[in-house]
Amino acid sequence: MKPVHLPVNPKILVTRTDRIGDLVLTTPVFQALRERFPKAWIAALVFIEHRDIVKDNPYLDEVILYDKKGSEKGLWGQFCFSVRLRAKKFDLVIHCHGTNRMHLAGWLAGVPVRLGYDRRAPWALTHAHAYDKKLGEKRETEYLFDLLAPLGIACPGKIEACFPVSGSAARSLENLLFHLKVPADKKLIVLSPSASDRTKMWPAAKFAELAARLQKEAGAVLLAVGSLKDKPVVESLREKSAVPIVDLGGKLTLGMLGALLKRAALLVSNDSGPVHIATAVGCPVVSIFGRHEPGLGPDRWKPLGTKCRVVAKDVSDIPASERKYTYIEDITVDEVHRAVSDLLHPRELDPGSSSRGWRGVEGGGLK
Repeated sequence: MKPVHLPVNPKILVTRTDRIGDLVLTTPVFQALRERFPKAWIAALVFIEHRDIVKDNPYLDEVILYDKKGSEKGLWGQFCFSVRLRAKKFDLVIHCHGTNRMHLAGWLAGVPVRLGYDRRAPWALTHAHAYDKKLGEKRETEYLFDLLAPLGIACPGKIEACFPVSGSAARSLENLLFHLKVPADKKLIVLSPSASDRTKMWPAAKFAELAARLQKEAGAVLLAVGSLKDKPVVESLREKSAVPIVDLGGKLTLGMLGALLKRAALLVSNDSGPVHIATAVGCPVVSIFGRHEPGLGPDRWKPLGTKCRVVAKDVSDIPASERKYTYIEDITVDEVHRAVSDLLHPRELDPGSSSRGWRGVEGGGLK
């Protein structure tokens, strides 16, 4: 893309209207923009239900909420939203996820410079970058820094996500755990058995078997998280478990989830949003991947943190034409347990033990 020329202290808008984890992985962009333009006005446009992720972000001056299911649902709502956006007089908009709605909003708002991907109404952009994310050759955040190249911003050597935990969210969590009689002095291990797609969901029976091992070895309190619509998955896990699991399904705001993970000793999760919140607040993570299709697998969606392990089937010996869409059912409890042990008790592992079947992530790179 051609270079971008902006005022000395520009007004910059960053849009990210898709999933929770995707927005968390976009937060390094806010920091990079602030470092490049220290006196700029920087705003993030996100779904209203995701506001907890960015409302206390230190690199933002403003958060603009988009209510896709409410006031911005129809064409008239979209038009009125664009008119309100026009009044803010942004100099630049960066669309980190290409959608017709966001591309159209930036165009209708009259933002002079509009960066985004060459997909879904690219005519509404002034600078369209080839949509190469689908190749899945590097991390999602690294792809976003390619988008920032015309601004003179390069991808840093160390990328860290940001999820500030507010005092109110921490207090709300403590009140809930007290109400649920969770001991304040016990180690917490969090399980996240749901995901946005069933092909990403490790079977509840395997989560339950892992939970029994963890409870016996670590003596920790086990808690299961999920949104309100994920409650059936959480309930299935609890029904299959031989040990107690505290049901937090549908009981946490995103801010409270961040507070929980900041306090927890470990998160074991499918490839989903809690993984990226956990790494942003410093919680060790074991992330289970079943899919290997380019753009969907761990090479793009692996966690950014330094205390992370990815568990995924080794498909290197399987011809591409013969690979299944997902191998989530093939991942064993032993493989996930080995990754957990590597995080919780790294010195207790037998140096000669096999690591086939799972891949570790340290410092953001796949081993």
